Formats: sequence, structure tokens, C-alpha cells
Amino acid sequence: MGRLADLDAVTFDANGTLVRLIDPVPELAHALEQRGIERPRSEIRRAVEAEGRVYAGRSVEAHQPAAFATLQRECTGVFLGELGVDEIDAGEFAASYVGAMQFEPLPNVRESLLELQRCGIELAVVANFDLTLHDRLNQHGLGSLFSTIVTPADAGVAKPDAGIFELALERLAVSPGRALHIGDGAVDEEGAAAAGMKFAWTPITQALAGWA
Repeated sequence: MGRLADLDAVTFDANGTLVRLIDPVPELAHALEQRGIERPRSEIRRAVEAEGRVYAGRSVEAHQPAAFATLQRECTGVFLGELGVDEIDAGEFAASYVGAMQFEPLPNVRESLLELQRCGIELAVVANFDLTLHDRLNQHGLGSLFSTIVTPADAGVAKPDAGIFELALERLAVSPGRALHIGDGAVDEEGAAAAGMKFAWTPITQALAGWA
């Protein structure tokens, strides 16, 4: 691996690396029940997973608030359609559906970020995440720890395209060979390599152990 002294910057994926999705099924079941709809939680979970696959394939297209809101309504429609619910309007239910998608920091994330800062290392986020990423990180007191946060809305491309990493490095004024990316997916590993960066798998504490 190497030493922290060999690094000027560390960039991070978001979901699965910095934060994780809290199980939305209980809240969605409650929201449906309030509207007179009851479904087994196993069916609700399958519907969430089906919507997630659609969303993952299209989220990078929604760079602007209006397009993002449209995508949220359409994906809510996918969720309701999977459940066979046609008596609820997707536009009306979208706020409840999106509101059920809450995230929490992964263990030891803040402590690891603060330790890297104390070592004089620049921090950034490079994530295939939507327009809510800044707010979600700020909600947990993490946003201010990063010098820059780069999403497809900023770069115009998504991981594994090297361009999204290169934009982060440009903003940090750091050369690729002096930067490490930590992530939990093949797109992280492939994109970092394409940009000439070093790579390590999550969890963060384990990734950094090789750079002590």
C-alpha cells in the first residue's frame, strides 16, 4: 500500500462508504396504511428494490431541480406500480416516498475524516449521487469536512468515467498519483484507476489501515 505521507488527498464514495440507507420499508408501510393500502412488507421491499434499479439507471440524467423532481415522481410511480396500487397518484405520494429514504453515517466515519484532516490531507466526495447529497451530508455534520463534493450534476459524467474524478482532483489542485479513492463498488475501482488514482475498498477504517 503506502503511507499517509504519500497522499495529498483522499476522495470518498458516498452511499455505502460515508453513509448508508436506513431501511425505508416500515415508514413506507405506514404511509400506505394511512391511505388505506396494506401490503406485506416483503412486497414493499421488492417494490423499493425495483424502483431502485430504475433510479440507479437514470439518476445521472437529472442534473437540474425540475428534471430531478420529475424523476422522483416517475420512480414513485414505479414503486406504486410494482405494488399494483393505482388508487394513489404518484405525484401526491412522491413526497412520502422520497421522505422515507433517509441515510445515516457509517461507523467511525467522522472520526476517520477528522484524523485525515489533522494529517493535512484534503478530503473530497466523488459519488454517483443525486442533488440531495450536499444536504444529506450537512444533515449529519459531514459536509463541511470536504473541500469539494462532486456528483454527475457537476461533472456531466458518472463513475466509472475518469472525468468525475478528474474534476475533483482539479478542484483540489492535487495530482492523481498523490490521491486515494475509497469506495465500495467496481465503478469506484475502475474510475479511480482510469484517473490514475490509488484505490482502497471500504470500510474507511480498514482502507486507511493500509496507509498508516
